[in-house]
Amino acid sequence: MARVADAARTLGLDISIWRMADSTRTAEEAASACGCATGQIVKSLIFENADTRSLALLLVAGNQNADMDYLSARYGLNFARCDARRVRDETGFAIGGVAPFGHRAPLGVHIDRTLLDHAIVWAAAGRPDSVFSVEPKALARAIGAVVIDMRDPVG
Repeated sequence: MARVADAARTLGLDISIWRMADSTRTAEEAASACGCATGQIVKSLIFENADTRSLALLLVAGNQNADMDYLSARYGLNFARCDARRVRDETGFAIGGVAPFGHRAPLGVHIDRTLLDHAIVWAAAGRPDSVFSVEPKALARAIGAVVIDMRDPVG
């Protein structure tokens, strides 16, 4: 959690990290613990670029799923699931606690456009029981995230 707090300060984000009594590992658990809508939860999903094998971070709304076929067809992003051990080794976070920043190495980041519809969103703070709230536009700007649709907005 300290790494996330330090990274937030470096990025100019003013956040407070909350350690919850209950798990926030899933979007539903996090929404219940935070008292917010599931769509306000930021799922930090690590994928491997199928072409370069580099890691990428997709920040997806808790009520959405990233459509890999759509991302490939629309944006030319070819992602594959990443091994949990590699996620931990290269980001420093275990799945269920991956924060949107504070990783061991820089990652390319894409953020779900629907997250920007909210005044406040909640994201993992490095542990499966810790979260912070942030303005999604400030988050996207601070981490240089590319705003995209994670699925076809029409279909």
